Parts: sequence; C-alpha cells; structure tokens
Amino acid sequence: MPIQSQVEQSLAEIDFADLTNKRNYYPSPTAWEDELLYFLFVDRFSDGKEFGDFSNIEGDPVSRDGNRSTPLFKLQHDAFRADWDRWFRDGRGWCGGSISGLKDKLGYLKRLGISAVWLSPVFKQVTDSDDYHGYGIQNFLDVDPHYGTREQLKAFVAAAHETGIRVILDIILNHAGDIFTYRDNHTYLYHQGRRWPVQGYRKRQGDPGSVPFGHLETHPDAWPDSAVWPSEFHPPESWAAQGQIRNWDAYPEYLDGDFFSLKELNHGRANKDPAIAWDVQRRIREFHHSPTLEQLCKVYQFWIAYADIDGFRLDTVKHMEPGAVRYFANVTHEFAQSLGKENFYIIGEITGGRGHAVNLVNTTGIDAALGINDIPDKLEYLAKGYRSPGNPDTDEHEGYFDLFRNSLLDDKHTHQWYAKHIVTMFDDHDQVGTRHKYRFCGDHPESYRYLPLALGLNLTTAGIPCIYYGTEQNFNGSDPRKEQDGYSDVFLRECMFGGSFGSFQSTGRHFFKENHETYQFIRRLSEARKKHIALRRGRQYLRQVSQDGKHFYYPELVGEQLKWVVAWSRMFASSECLCAINTADKDLEVWVTLDHPAHQAAGELTCIVSTDSRQQGQKIPIQARNGSAIHVRVPAFGFIVFG
Repeated sequence: MPIQSQVEQSLAEIDFADLTNKRNYYPSPTAWEDELLYFLFVDRFSDGKEFGDFSNIEGDPVSRDGNRSTPLFKLQHDAFRADWDRWFRDGRGWCGGSISGLKDKLGYLKRLGISAVWLSPVFKQVTDSDDYHGYGIQNFLDVDPHYGTREQLKAFVAAAHETGIRVILDIILNHAGDIFTYRDNHTYLYHQGRRWPVQGYRKRQGDPGSVPFGHLETHPDAWPDSAVWPSEFHPPESWAAQGQIRNWDAYPEYLDGDFFSLKELNHGRANKDPAIAWDVQRRIREFHHSPTLEQLCKVYQFWIAYADIDGFRLDTVKHMEPGAVRYFANVTHEFAQSLGKENFYIIGEITGGRGHAVNLVNTTGIDAALGINDIPDKLEYLAKGYRSPGNPDTDEHEGYFDLFRNSLLDDKHTHQWYAKHIVTMFDDHDQVGTRHKYRFCGDHPESYRYLPLALGLNLTTAGIPCIYYGTEQNFNGSDPRKEQDGYSDVFLRECMFGGSFGSFQSTGRHFFKENHETYQFIRRLSEARKKHIALRRGRQYLRQVSQDGKHFYYPELVGEQLKWVVAWSRMFASSECLCAINTADKDLEVWVTLDHPAHQAAGELTCIVSTDSRQQGQKIPIQARNGSAIHVRVPAFGFIVFG
C-alpha cells in the first residue's frame, strides 16, 4: 500500500512558504489553443491491470504478468455478453480506476497526441457514497482512497510533466457533498431564500445527521470521515442551507439552492434583485465575498502548490455569483503567477447560451468556457449531415461555422477570440439538457462511420479541442431505456479498463488498443496540428465548393440529410490549410475555393492528412477559378487536410 502523509485538518496547518520553497514549477504553455485536451473519469479509466496491444511510456509492449490479468476487448467475441441488469447496476457505483492506473497509461496518451489531461475531481467523497464521479466532496484537502493518495497524485503530475503532458484538475467551488441533513432528515426545497433548519453533519452516507452542526475539532466522531473538512467549513454560516433547487432557471434560486443533495456553499453577499439579474458587471461590483470563499481559494492554491497543477476546470459556473467567480479567478491567477505559472488556465463549465458564456468569460476573468449548449450539437450533427455548415453571405447563424463567424453578436471583434477562449468537444460526461443520453457512436449502429468527420472538425476548427475518453476507441455508450431518464449519464461513463462496466455491454476486457483506426487517425491529425500553426491559431473561413468548377456555393441542408462536401480554411499570415469532410457514402470530387490573395501565383497544395492513406503527400495544382481553387477528392465518410 502507498504511504499516506498526514492530511491537515485545518488550512492553518499548511505552511505555503515551506511547501513552495526551492521548487521549480512546470511552466504554462504560451497558447492554450496549441494544446489537445483529453477528459477522463479517474474511476473509469485504468486500474493498471491491463495487458496487450498497448505500450508503456518507453514504448515497450505491455505483456501479461502477475498483476496484469485483463486482456484486450474483441468486438466480435466480447460485445453484449454481460448480464444487462448487473452491468447497469455496477455502472452506478465505484468501478476501480485509480491514479496509479492512470500513470501507467501516460505512454498511451502521449502517443495519441494528448498534451493536457483533464481529470475528474479526485477529492475525498462522502463516506459510503457512490459518488465515483468526484463531485460530492467531504474533504477538500485529501484524495479519495478509491483513487489513491495525495502522494500518488503528485507523482502522476510529475510523471505527466516529464512526458510533456499538462494536468488540469476538475474542481468544485459551488458545493460540497451531501454532508449534512436538514431537520428530521426532511428534503427541503428552495423557497424565496428562506434558510432551513439543519439537523447535523453526517457521519457517512445515510446517517441522519448525528454530528453537531458547528465547530467539531474535538468531536470524537468527526475526523476524518464525518462532516466536512478542513475545519474552516464547519461553521453553519459556511452554508446557504436554502434547500434543493426546483426551478433551474429561476433567479436567484439557481444560485442559492442546493444542487440536488449536494450542499451549497455560502460565497458572500450579493444583490439579488431580479431586475439586475443580467447586469453581470453591476452584480460583480456589489458582491462582497465571505470568509468561506477565501478559504476555498486557499484550498485550491494548496493543490496548485502541492501537486504542480497546470489548470482548473471549474464546475457549475452558472450556479455561482459572477462576483464569486471573479474573486476566485483573480486570486488563483495571482497565486499561480507567483509560482511561475504565467498562463494558468481556468475553464468554466457554463451551461446555457453562447452570449451568456461569453459575457461571463469576459467579466469574471476565467480563461475559457466549456459546455456551451449549441457547439456540441452543431458539431456532431454537421458531421452526420443533419445540420448546415452555415453561410457567411447571410444573416443566418444556425450552422456550426456561424458560431464563430458571428463574433459581433457576442461583442467580439474577431472570431479568433473563440480559438483562445472556447473549449470544443462533442462527447462528454453530462450532456446537460438531454434526457436520454448517448455518445457520438451510440445513436445508430453506423454512426462510427462519421466519427473521423467529427474529430476532423473538432481538431481543426477554432477553439481548444478536447477529446472525451473512449472516443478514440469508438465507445458507443447510450441509454437504451425508453421511459426512464434516471442515471442516463451512467451510459456515457464506461470503463476503459473493462471491469464490470466496459463499453459495448462488456466486462473484463480493456480498450487500450493503440492500433485502433480511430486512435491512429487522431494521432496523425494531432501530429499535423503540431506542425502547422494555421490549424491551431489560424483565422477560419467556410469555403465555397463547386461540382463543375463554374458555379460555387456554400453547402446547405436540403431534405433530411446533407450528403456532400463541407470545406473550410485556417489562415495564419499567408499560410493556408484547407480542410474538408465528406458526409456521403461515396468518394466525391469537388472544386474548393482558396484565399485568392495568398494564391495569385501558380502553386500547389500538398495532402497533409487523409482518411485515405493513398492521398498522403499528393500534390494538387491551384487554378484560377472563383479567384483561386483546387480540385480535390474527398473520401467517403472522410476527412482531408491540404496545405
């Protein structure tokens, strides 16, 4: 068993000067849009017992030994063999992934092309709870023993840095776990800001609240598994105690109510007048932070200093006062800069409209937004042919490329703002706003054919791309039930290491297949992205296409499904990379417009990436059509990059 150091009961026990003295911290990247992110659930990624078809960090094949007993998943033999009821039940609890298992897979991630890994929360959860996801914290200063220890987290980050991979930690500022009960164990609901009576802190999940609600340093049952820690959060005024949210869009209910059974922290005093709900700047000016918010900031400063974390993903930003988010962002950035992390990145999960997300990024000081509701939808369904790409010549903004073109609608003067401040992904762990949830490959047996198109869009259009674990292995998680919606997100959270809840309704088989065609496609595309700055930082333009080389137009969905070529360029200085997807089931040859000023002289473009390996390195001459254009073949269900 790994050695566990003494965990502090109080923030006052932490000597930050001693913690940071003579340490060289890993620097921030110059530009986060250069990075390729990978989000994983620690409990669902690896237990370190897998063998076969992947290599270690040195590149040596991993074979079976005394500890490694889980073989590779084989679709024809292992899929849909598990008992469904037991498989689903096991998926709702802890499955066994660990930090040590994650460290074991750094080579897998590095060769995939990942440069920053985003971890689900690793903090200690309420005792005896099934909060495998990590969002129900009981001790903010400790790692949950299901995952490992603080020392193992620190060692993982150090090993990741040696590999050239940065680490983003998912954190929660809004709430803790279900750490106390209301009087008589009653489920109180939010009602006009009323504060409800509290019975006491829980000893463990299911306990009726038998630990007093207050200072507990000397209480015999409190440390380490009862109530909440560190002790600075013991005072009753640390908590809002206003009951569960009923109306998720009612102001200020969605700010002050409990997030289901997770208990809302008191961040401070704010003007709750509904008339100023959308005046974010005024709300920030009139916000007064609480001692609890100060202590939360110190908690997460500890994790930066202790483990050398490179960034945070901040959960549930919608449910916090903008003033609290701004205070946290300012304090955190300053602390990180004091350690030499000049570009410490805070990514906020901001559900709701794009304009609201942009406003919060601008006013609160966080660095990027994640979870904007129209980006994943439009990206996925453009790749599948069920959305139009957009049209720069109209005032419409219904297509995926319109999201970036219409920067003025969001008070941005350039769509390059999105490249730096929006994290883009199409698979994720929540799918907020949908009842029956599924991964990209889970809605139809043939959806995997469109996966290279979605990945091509994700990795070569504006934004900071993020891959959700398992996408590179064609995970097909989806909720097959018709009437129920409880636990629907479980189906998005299969185990990469197999265990009792593997993807494709399997058990006991791992999914770390490095020669998987999707894994290899991402690897090739990430290499191209590293070599060509235009694919990372370039200006973005949807391109007109033509079948005959005379009549050029922007593709548009007519009927049920668009089966045609969608092309776009990324321009950096005078360098142009032309990208295209083909949503049809046959190869298509089309003319695609280029940037005329950049290509007035006769020249050619070279194939950098293609789903058809025969095109790699192919050179195509630029011709004088519609200004400048090239004639290209885009493979069926395919993706190409020429530059």
